[in-house]
Amino acid sequence: MTKEFGLNDIVEMKKSHPCGTNSWKIIRMGADIRIKCEGCAHSVMLPRNEFAKKMKKVIVEADTE
Repeated sequence: MTKEFGLNDIVEMKKSHPCGTNSWKIIRMGADIRIKCEGCAHSVMLPRNEFAKKMKKVIVEADTE
């Protein structure tokens, strides 16, 4: 099962951020994926395979136009 996600999607991770929120926005995609916390705007870069393991689900899909 492959998880589907795209640029500017809001995703839920398995563990919450220390600021208390659990939603992240995907702001860069490539071999690495950069996500930004929706609560405190802290950004983190993860390898794609590690991100796929830690992601729980897509909360809001970005408009693809």
